[in-house]
Amino acid sequence: MKLRTVMVHALTIAALSFITRASAETVLRYTDHEPYGNMRTKAINDIFFAAIEKESQGHVRVEAHWNGELSTSYNALRTVQDGEKADIGIVVPEYTPKQLPLFQMFKSFPIGPNSGEKQAAFFQHVFDDMPEFNAELAKNNLVNLQFFLGYPAAFFSTSPMTSLNNLQGTTWRTASFWHQAYLENAGGKVVKMPWNTQITDALKSGTLNGLLVNLDSGDDIQAQKAAKYIQLSPQLWMGHVYLLTINKARWDALSAEDKAAIGRAATSTQRQIGPLLDSSLRNMADSMRQNGASISWLSPAELQTWQQASRYQQEQDKWVAEQEKTGVNDAGQILKQVTTVLNQEMYK
Repeated sequence: MKLRTVMVHALTIAALSFITRASAETVLRYTDHEPYGNMRTKAINDIFFAAIEKESQGHVRVEAHWNGELSTSYNALRTVQDGEKADIGIVVPEYTPKQLPLFQMFKSFPIGPNSGEKQAAFFQHVFDDMPEFNAELAKNNLVNLQFFLGYPAAFFSTSPMTSLNNLQGTTWRTASFWHQAYLENAGGKVVKMPWNTQITDALKSGTLNGLLVNLDSGDDIQAQKAAKYIQLSPQLWMGHVYLLTINKARWDALSAEDKAAIGRAATSTQRQIGPLLDSSLRNMADSMRQNGASISWLSPAELQTWQQASRYQQEQDKWVAEQEKTGVNDAGQILKQVTTVLNQEMYK
Protein backbone atom coordinates (compact mmCIF):
# COMPACT_ATOMS: atom_id res chain seq x y z
CA MET A 1 0.00 0.00 0.00
CA LYS A 2 2.83 2.36 0.82
CA LEU A 3 4.50 1.66 -2.53
CA ARG A 4 1.22 2.26 -4.35
CA THR A 5 0.74 5.52 -2.45
CA VAL A 6 4.25 6.66 -3.36
CA MET A 7 3.70 5.78 -7.03
CA VAL A 8 0.38 7.65 -7.16
CA HIS A 9 2.00 10.61 -5.48
CA ALA A 10 4.88 10.57 -7.96
CA LEU A 11 2.53 10.33 -10.94
CA THR A 12 0.49 13.21 -9.56
CA ILE A 13 3.58 15.38 -9.24
CA ALA A 14 4.68 14.46 -12.77
CA ALA A 15 1.25 15.29 -14.16
CA LEU A 16 1.17 18.62 -12.36
CA SER A 17 4.68 19.36 -13.60
CA PHE A 18 3.62 18.60 -17.17
CA ILE A 19 0.55 20.81 -16.86
CA THR A 20 2.67 23.62 -15.44
CA ARG A 21 5.17 23.37 -18.28
CA ALA A 22 2.39 23.27 -20.87
CA SER A 23 0.62 26.26 -19.36
CA ALA A 24 3.92 28.15 -19.34
CA GLU A 25 4.33 27.77 -23.09
CA THR A 26 3.80 31.00 -25.02
CA VAL A 27 2.37 30.56 -28.50
CA LEU A 28 2.54 33.54 -30.87
CA ARG A 29 0.40 33.46 -34.01
CA TYR A 30 2.30 34.85 -36.98
CA THR A 31 0.96 36.24 -40.25
CA ASP A 32 2.92 36.70 -43.47
CA HIS A 33 1.57 37.69 -46.89
CA GLU A 34 4.16 35.64 -48.80
CA PRO A 35 4.45 31.86 -49.08
CA TYR A 36 7.23 30.15 -47.19
CA GLY A 37 10.30 29.39 -49.28
CA ASN A 38 12.02 32.59 -50.42
CA MET A 39 15.05 34.26 -48.85
CA ARG A 40 13.11 36.40 -46.39
CA THR A 41 10.52 33.87 -45.25
CA LYS A 42 13.12 31.15 -44.80
CA ALA A 43 15.26 33.52 -42.74
CA ILE A 44 12.29 34.38 -40.56
CA ASN A 45 11.26 30.79 -39.98
CA ASP A 46 14.56 28.91 -40.05
CA ILE A 47 16.72 31.50 -38.30
CA PHE A 48 14.61 33.86 -36.19
CA PHE A 49 11.76 31.60 -35.09
CA ALA A 50 14.14 28.71 -34.50
CA ALA A 51 16.34 30.99 -32.39
CA ILE A 52 13.34 32.13 -30.34
CA GLU A 53 12.45 28.56 -29.49
CA LYS A 54 16.06 27.72 -28.67
CA GLU A 55 16.70 30.80 -26.56
CA SER A 56 13.46 30.32 -24.64
CA GLN A 57 14.17 26.59 -24.19
CA GLY A 58 10.87 25.84 -25.88
CA HIS A 59 8.78 28.19 -23.75
CA VAL A 60 8.02 30.45 -26.74
CA ARG A 61 6.72 28.90 -29.94
CA VAL A 62 5.63 30.67 -33.11
CA GLU A 63 2.61 29.34 -34.97
CA ALA A 64 3.33 30.53 -38.50
CA HIS A 65 0.64 31.25 -41.10
CA TRP A 66 1.98 32.01 -44.59
CA ASN A 67 0.71 33.20 -47.96
CA GLY A 68 -1.91 35.62 -46.63
CA GLU A 69 -3.78 32.96 -44.68
CA LEU A 70 -4.57 35.38 -41.84
CA SER A 71 -4.04 38.77 -43.51
CA THR A 72 -3.06 40.43 -46.75
CA SER A 73 0.03 42.61 -46.97
CA TYR A 74 -2.02 45.81 -47.00
CA ASN A 75 -4.05 44.80 -43.95
CA ALA A 76 -1.17 43.39 -41.90
CA LEU A 77 -0.68 46.49 -39.77
CA ARG A 78 -4.33 46.52 -38.75
CA THR A 79 -4.33 42.76 -38.16
CA VAL A 80 -1.38 42.85 -35.76
CA GLN A 81 -2.61 46.12 -34.26
CA ASP A 82 -5.92 44.49 -33.35
CA GLY A 83 -4.25 41.32 -32.12
CA GLU A 84 -7.29 39.09 -32.69
CA LYS A 85 -6.20 37.00 -35.68
CA ALA A 86 -2.46 37.32 -35.15
CA ASP A 87 -0.06 38.36 -32.40
CA ILE A 88 2.93 39.01 -34.65
CA GLY A 89 3.41 39.62 -38.35
CA ILE A 90 5.27 41.33 -41.15
CA VAL A 91 4.36 44.98 -41.68
CA VAL A 92 5.60 46.68 -44.85
CA PRO A 93 5.73 50.45 -44.18
CA GLU A 94 5.24 51.31 -47.86
CA TYR A 95 1.71 49.88 -47.71
CA THR A 96 0.67 52.11 -44.79
CA PRO A 97 2.18 55.57 -45.46
CA LYS A 98 -0.44 57.41 -43.41
CA GLN A 99 0.15 55.30 -40.31
CA LEU A 100 3.94 55.13 -40.75
CA PRO A 101 4.97 58.33 -42.54
CA LEU A 102 8.56 58.51 -41.28
CA PHE A 103 9.36 55.01 -42.55
CA GLN A 104 8.72 56.21 -46.12
CA MET A 105 12.00 58.12 -46.18
CA PHE A 106 14.11 54.97 -46.42
CA LYS A 107 13.18 54.57 -50.09
CA SER A 108 14.08 58.17 -50.87
CA PHE A 109 17.75 57.31 -51.47
CA PRO A 110 18.54 55.96 -54.96
CA ILE A 111 21.71 54.26 -53.78
CA GLY A 112 22.87 52.88 -50.46
CA PRO A 113 25.65 50.88 -48.79
CA ASN A 114 27.49 48.36 -50.96
CA SER A 115 26.82 45.24 -48.88
CA GLY A 116 24.03 43.54 -47.04
CA GLU A 117 26.01 43.75 -43.82
CA LYS A 118 26.29 47.54 -44.08
CA GLN A 119 22.62 47.87 -44.99
CA ALA A 120 21.61 45.82 -41.97
CA ALA A 121 23.94 47.92 -39.81
CA PHE A 122 22.29 51.09 -41.13
CA PHE A 123 18.80 50.00 -40.12
CA GLN A 124 20.00 48.68 -36.77
CA HIS A 125 21.69 52.01 -36.06
CA VAL A 126 18.56 53.96 -37.00
CA PHE A 127 16.18 51.85 -34.94
CA ASP A 128 18.51 51.75 -31.92
CA ASP A 129 19.43 55.43 -31.86
CA MET A 130 16.42 57.25 -33.31
CA PRO A 131 13.38 56.72 -31.05
CA GLU A 132 10.99 58.46 -33.45
CA PHE A 133 10.57 55.30 -35.53
CA ASN A 134 9.68 53.04 -32.61
CA ALA A 135 7.40 55.80 -31.31
CA GLU A 136 5.56 55.80 -34.64
CA LEU A 137 5.03 52.06 -34.28
CA ALA A 138 3.88 52.48 -30.69
CA LYS A 139 1.18 54.91 -31.85
CA ASN A 140 -0.15 52.01 -33.87
CA ASN A 141 0.00 49.58 -30.94
CA LEU A 142 3.05 47.82 -32.41
CA VAL A 143 6.52 46.86 -31.19
CA ASN A 144 9.22 45.90 -33.68
CA LEU A 145 10.91 42.61 -32.79
CA GLN A 146 13.27 42.36 -35.77
CA PHE A 147 13.63 43.74 -39.29
CA PHE A 148 14.37 41.88 -42.51
CA LEU A 149 15.66 43.14 -45.85
CA GLY A 150 14.73 42.39 -49.45
CA TYR A 151 16.76 42.18 -52.62
CA PRO A 152 18.09 45.38 -54.22
CA ALA A 153 16.40 47.01 -57.18
CA ALA A 154 17.28 46.22 -60.78
CA PHE A 155 16.61 47.75 -64.17
CA PHE A 156 14.95 45.21 -66.47
CA SER A 157 15.10 46.49 -70.05
CA THR A 158 13.96 45.10 -73.40
CA SER A 159 17.04 46.55 -75.10
CA PRO A 160 20.58 47.41 -73.94
CA MET A 161 20.76 50.61 -71.90
CA THR A 162 23.62 52.97 -72.66
CA SER A 163 22.99 55.47 -69.88
CA LEU A 164 20.76 55.83 -66.85
CA ASN A 165 20.48 59.61 -67.17
CA ASN A 166 18.80 59.67 -70.58
CA LEU A 167 15.60 57.63 -70.64
CA GLN A 168 13.72 59.75 -73.19
CA GLY A 169 11.40 57.73 -75.38
CA THR A 170 11.13 54.81 -72.94
CA THR A 171 8.19 53.69 -70.82
CA TRP A 172 8.62 52.14 -67.40
CA ARG A 173 6.69 50.48 -64.64
CA THR A 174 7.70 50.80 -60.99
CA ALA A 175 5.74 50.75 -57.75
CA SER A 176 7.32 53.26 -55.39
CA PHE A 177 6.35 56.91 -55.79
CA TRP A 178 10.01 57.72 -55.20
CA HIS A 179 11.16 55.56 -58.11
CA GLN A 180 8.41 56.89 -60.32
CA ALA A 181 9.74 60.41 -59.78
CA TYR A 182 13.33 59.32 -60.36
CA LEU A 183 12.52 57.67 -63.70
CA GLU A 184 10.60 60.74 -64.83
CA ASN A 185 13.44 63.03 -63.76
CA ALA A 186 15.76 60.91 -65.90
CA GLY A 187 13.48 61.45 -68.91
CA GLY A 188 11.37 58.31 -68.86
CA LYS A 189 7.61 57.90 -68.93
CA VAL A 190 6.01 55.95 -66.08
CA VAL A 191 2.74 54.01 -66.34
CA LYS A 192 0.79 52.33 -63.56
CA MET A 193 -0.11 48.68 -64.03
CA PRO A 194 -1.22 45.92 -61.63
CA TRP A 195 1.62 43.64 -60.60
CA ASN A 196 1.04 40.37 -62.43
CA THR A 197 2.22 38.43 -65.47
CA GLN A 198 0.48 40.93 -67.78
CA ILE A 199 3.51 43.12 -67.19
CA THR A 200 5.67 40.51 -68.91
CA ASP A 201 3.19 40.55 -71.81
CA ALA A 202 3.47 44.35 -71.98
CA LEU A 203 7.25 44.06 -72.17
CA LYS A 204 6.93 41.53 -75.00
CA SER A 205 4.53 43.73 -76.95
CA GLY A 206 6.58 46.91 -76.48
CA THR A 207 3.98 48.69 -74.36
CA LEU A 208 6.66 48.73 -71.68
CA ASN A 209 10.37 49.18 -72.27
CA GLY A 210 11.45 48.34 -68.77
CA LEU A 211 10.89 47.77 -65.09
CA LEU A 212 12.57 49.19 -62.02
CA VAL A 213 11.83 46.60 -59.37
CA ASN A 214 13.53 44.44 -56.77
CA LEU A 215 15.34 41.61 -58.50
CA ASP A 216 13.32 38.76 -57.01
CA SER A 217 9.96 40.30 -57.94
CA GLY A 218 11.12 40.60 -61.54
CA ASP A 219 12.17 36.96 -61.42
CA ASP A 220 8.80 35.95 -59.93
CA ILE A 221 6.97 37.04 -63.10
CA GLN A 222 9.85 35.93 -65.34
CA ALA A 223 10.30 39.48 -66.59
CA GLN A 224 13.76 38.58 -67.91
CA LYS A 225 12.17 36.47 -70.63
CA ALA A 226 10.91 39.71 -72.24
CA ALA A 227 13.41 42.18 -70.73
CA LYS A 228 16.64 40.22 -70.53
CA TYR A 229 18.97 43.20 -70.12
CA ILE A 230 19.34 43.57 -66.38
CA GLN A 231 21.44 46.17 -64.59
CA LEU A 232 21.85 45.80 -60.87
CA SER A 233 24.05 46.46 -57.88
CA PRO A 234 23.90 45.80 -54.13
CA GLN A 235 23.93 49.60 -53.82
CA LEU A 236 20.84 50.00 -55.98
CA TRP A 237 18.87 49.29 -52.88
CA MET A 238 15.16 49.49 -52.40
CA GLY A 239 15.25 50.78 -48.85
CA HIS A 240 12.53 48.17 -48.49
CA VAL A 241 12.43 47.05 -44.88
CA TYR A 242 10.15 44.34 -43.54
CA LEU A 243 9.18 44.91 -39.91
CA LEU A 244 8.40 41.84 -37.86
CA THR A 245 6.13 43.41 -35.30
CA ILE A 246 4.14 42.26 -32.29
CA ASN A 247 0.92 43.63 -30.86
CA LYS A 248 2.05 46.00 -28.09
CA ALA A 249 -0.43 44.71 -25.53
CA ARG A 250 0.70 41.16 -26.27
CA TRP A 251 4.33 42.22 -25.86
CA ASP A 252 3.65 43.96 -22.55
CA ALA A 253 1.96 40.79 -21.28
CA LEU A 254 5.00 38.59 -21.96
CA SER A 255 7.23 37.63 -19.08
CA ALA A 256 10.63 39.24 -18.70
CA GLU A 257 12.19 35.87 -19.53
CA ASP A 258 10.26 35.55 -22.80
CA LYS A 259 11.13 39.09 -23.82
CA ALA A 260 14.79 38.47 -23.11
CA ALA A 261 14.76 35.26 -25.14
CA ILE A 262 13.21 37.03 -28.12
CA GLY A 263 15.77 39.81 -27.78
CA ARG A 264 18.66 37.34 -27.86
CA ALA A 265 17.13 35.65 -30.90
CA ALA A 266 16.87 39.01 -32.66
CA THR A 267 20.51 39.82 -31.92
CA SER A 268 21.78 36.54 -33.36
CA THR A 269 19.45 36.88 -36.37
CA GLN A 270 20.60 40.41 -37.16
CA ARG A 271 24.17 39.20 -37.59
CA GLN A 272 23.07 36.77 -40.31
CA ILE A 273 20.85 39.08 -42.38
CA GLY A 274 23.60 40.85 -44.32
CA PRO A 275 25.65 37.81 -45.41
CA LEU A 276 22.43 36.01 -46.36
CA LEU A 277 21.34 38.92 -48.55
CA ASP A 278 24.71 39.10 -50.33
CA SER A 279 24.92 35.39 -51.07
CA SER A 280 21.27 35.20 -52.16
CA LEU A 281 21.76 38.11 -54.55
CA ARG A 282 24.76 36.48 -56.19
CA ASN A 283 22.98 33.15 -56.49
CA MET A 284 19.87 34.68 -58.04
CA ALA A 285 21.88 36.75 -60.53
CA ASP A 286 23.88 33.65 -61.53
CA SER A 287 20.72 31.62 -61.97
CA MET A 288 19.12 34.29 -64.15
CA ARG A 289 22.28 34.53 -66.27
CA GLN A 290 22.32 30.77 -66.76
CA ASN A 291 18.74 31.03 -68.02
CA GLY A 292 19.55 33.60 -70.68
CA ALA A 293 19.49 36.98 -68.93
CA SER A 294 22.21 39.52 -69.67
CA ILE A 295 23.42 40.62 -66.23
CA SER A 296 25.39 43.86 -65.89
CA TRP A 297 26.70 44.99 -62.51
CA LEU A 298 26.62 48.77 -62.28
CA SER A 299 29.95 50.50 -61.69
CA PRO A 300 30.40 53.24 -59.06
CA ALA A 301 30.40 55.83 -61.87
CA GLU A 302 27.13 54.48 -63.29
CA LEU A 303 25.54 54.53 -59.84
CA GLN A 304 26.55 58.16 -59.40
CA THR A 305 25.06 58.95 -62.80
CA TRP A 306 21.76 57.44 -61.71
CA GLN A 307 21.83 59.26 -58.39
CA GLN A 308 22.37 62.61 -60.11
CA ALA A 309 19.72 61.92 -62.74
CA SER A 310 17.17 60.98 -60.08
CA ARG A 311 17.35 64.45 -58.47
CA TYR A 312 16.44 62.66 -55.26
CA GLN A 313 17.18 65.59 -52.97
CA GLN A 314 14.61 67.67 -54.85
CA GLU A 315 12.06 64.89 -54.31
CA GLN A 316 12.99 64.62 -50.65
CA ASP A 317 12.35 68.34 -50.21
CA LYS A 318 8.92 67.96 -51.81
CA TRP A 319 8.13 65.03 -49.54
CA VAL A 320 9.20 66.92 -46.39
CA ALA A 321 6.96 69.84 -47.36
CA GLU A 322 4.02 67.48 -47.85
CA GLN A 323 4.63 65.85 -44.47
CA GLU A 324 4.75 69.20 -42.71
CA LYS A 325 1.35 70.06 -44.20
CA THR A 326 -0.07 66.92 -42.56
CA GLY A 327 1.50 67.70 -39.18
CA VAL A 328 4.67 65.59 -39.37
CA ASN A 329 6.79 68.60 -38.47
CA ASP A 330 9.99 66.73 -37.62
CA ALA A 331 10.27 64.88 -40.96
CA GLY A 332 12.99 67.20 -42.29
CA GLN A 333 15.18 66.97 -39.22
CA ILE A 334 14.85 63.20 -38.98
CA LEU A 335 15.65 62.86 -42.68
CA LYS A 336 18.90 64.75 -42.09
CA GLN A 337 19.83 62.38 -39.27
CA VAL A 338 19.00 59.32 -41.39
CA THR A 339 21.10 60.75 -44.24
CA THR A 340 24.06 61.10 -41.87
CA VAL A 341 23.76 57.49 -40.72
CA LEU A 342 23.42 56.27 -44.31
CA ASN A 343 26.53 58.18 -45.40
CA GLN A 344 28.47 56.75 -42.47
CA GLU A 345 27.71 53.21 -43.64
CA MET A 346 28.30 54.02 -47.30
CA TYR A 347 31.70 55.63 -46.93
CA LYS A 348 33.28 54.02 -43.90
